[in-house]
Amino acid sequence: MIPIALEKNAVVKGLCPHDCPDTCALLTTVEDGRATQVQGNPEHLHTQGVLCTKVSRYTERTYSPERLTQPLKRVGPKGSGQFEPVTWEQAIADIAAQLKSIVADNPEAVLPYSYAGTMGWVQGESMASRFFHKMGASLLDRTICASAGGEGLTYTLGGKMGMRAEFFSESKLIVIWGSNPISSNVHFWRRAQEAKRHGAKLICIDPRHSETAEKCHLHLPIRPGTDAALAFAVMRELVVHDWLDSDYINRYTLGWEALKERAMTWTLQRAAEVCGIDESLIRELAHDWGTTAKAAIRLNYGMQRVKGGGNAVRTIACLPALTGAWRDRAGGLLMSSSSVFKPNKLALHRPDLLEARRPRLLNMTTVGNDLNHPGSDAWGPQVKALLVYNSNPMAIAPNSSKVAQGFAREDLFTVVLEHFQTDTADYADYVLPATTQLEHWDVQGSYGHTDLLLNKPAIAPVGQAKPNTEIFRLLAQAMAYTEPCFLEDDLSLCRTAVGAEVDFETLWTQGYVSMPMPEAPFAEGGFPTPSGKCEFVSERLAAQGLDPLPNHVPNYEVPAAGQPYPLAMISPPARNFLNSSFVNVASLRAIEKEPLLEINEIDAKERNISTGDTVKVFNDRGEYHCKADVSRRARAGVVNGLGIWWRKMGLNGTNVNEVTSQLLTDLGRAPVFYDCQVEVSLVKKA
Repeated sequence: MIPIALEKNAVVKGLCPHDCPDTCALLTTVEDGRATQVQGNPEHLHTQGVLCTKVSRYTERTYSPERLTQPLKRVGPKGSGQFEPVTWEQAIADIAAQLKSIVADNPEAVLPYSYAGTMGWVQGESMASRFFHKMGASLLDRTICASAGGEGLTYTLGGKMGMRAEFFSESKLIVIWGSNPISSNVHFWRRAQEAKRHGAKLICIDPRHSETAEKCHLHLPIRPGTDAALAFAVMRELVVHDWLDSDYINRYTLGWEALKERAMTWTLQRAAEVCGIDESLIRELAHDWGTTAKAAIRLNYGMQRVKGGGNAVRTIACLPALTGAWRDRAGGLLMSSSSVFKPNKLALHRPDLLEARRPRLLNMTTVGNDLNHPGSDAWGPQVKALLVYNSNPMAIAPNSSKVAQGFAREDLFTVVLEHFQTDTADYADYVLPATTQLEHWDVQGSYGHTDLLLNKPAIAPVGQAKPNTEIFRLLAQAMAYTEPCFLEDDLSLCRTAVGAEVDFETLWTQGYVSMPMPEAPFAEGGFPTPSGKCEFVSERLAAQGLDPLPNHVPNYEVPAAGQPYPLAMISPPARNFLNSSFVNVASLRAIEKEPLLEINEIDAKERNISTGDTVKVFNDRGEYHCKADVSRRARAGVVNGLGIWWRKMGLNGTNVNEVTSQLLTDLGRAPVFYDCQVEVSLVKKA
């Protein structure tokens, strides 16, 4: 029997739960029952004792004086943040009574809303999924981050998998595409730096001259949404100069002749015009890719947040097969390693509790429209109850004025599980205090490496906070759901999640286990596609009436001179925030200071804008105010709205998502945050 009692003085093994590919192994020092320090586990290959600035300050977050420590009931207008404390018993009884009334009419009027506030399999979607499946609530299409790229990879490579992260340190060429790893993938960046010290060339492809771009040998500052055009031009150069591995193509790929025909239309001149860069940059990228052994691409999600994001990932994912880069363990591509992990979702989520019911599926990206929909026979009932956990949709969902309008409905019953009084919590009818990572059990994989990690609770819950799992157990009991699965404890849920194939004793003792995976997974083909090959042509897409070949799909919003909104805007995360997490950590917010818009000198001069000025960023969807930074980080014609600030901490009570749209990507039904036209005007000189 594994002991589960907390120790007053100990060093406890855990994991970082946040939406980051590093998925670090943590060591939490506990003294007299209080966590005093959070460090990286030096024994873990992918953490090596190093944490980012954000997570190294985790005790500041856990013990924040702003931490929610008791259930709260709204007593003022929605959005006012006026609440009074209530007991857990009162809160659970009232919430259950409200839900019973709504469910009696139509359970699909209840909508869960959650994402990656924790990536943990247990505190994420275990007891919560069971609860909503038993109820028959509407299902949530969780697409707000990575589904466009995930589908692009799956249709080409067969799954979300690729190189093993540790072998980038042996690469001789690393193309960092749509990523700023200095900010968002620090342990990969350490691998890249190691490779650089041994002679590797680093190339960055990013509209923004990021912290990473300035440390690379070459930067291609392409326009947002033109990544596929660039990849096709590289393909054409590979053909023209015969930088192809014909043996690999013939043995292990499907549809090369059709793909080649499309690629040959993308001359250097055409691609340079579309991408907005000099031909010489494309020529150099293609030469390096075609002539360097051990060439690798670290692809990330920034480049898939546009209309053609899925096709762009498909196009780029073809490149390693064309040169046979997969033959070496230090060659190929990595975007996500998620498919390496096989959580036991059927046992964890229990979709069988739905029985014969098939509830509708609502997309979390379009929550602004969905909350304002009156309901219809075709669409289904109006959403009457919303339960939010592991997310802050008021800040992170696009077109946030629509989101705020929906949350403000007096007839919408809203429950929010949270650590802090976020924008979303301000609109709740009940706010329930949830535990942080230091206070509960969890287990999870990674999308940046191939280790599975266990999180042990280091300290008792602060105040009256409870794990998500316990909150949904209490709600299930109050709803009279009597199935034994609602009694399963969290440690048992961890075991259920990992399944019988994982040695849980090793996971318990070591804190992590490595998933089995070949060093060079596609050296001899073996792609997990229907054909077993890298599929340049996808019959699965053709069967859906879609283009079976990858293509360049232009953005929805392509700015041009003379238009009312002549600037493109991307909204990468501020370095010291992670989506909307950590925004309220005082020391981190002090570093970021205020919401910031990076604008190129040319665009700033046309608008009489200087660094430090307050500016308005606007389009037909809304506006937000921020400080200007006239910076070489922004290319001409593109502004960078660094996010994601809580709305109530914005200069005019809004944030960057006031101007983003609810349109969806070509594949994966994902948001198009970086496919956005705006104008910028001066509000006040510094």
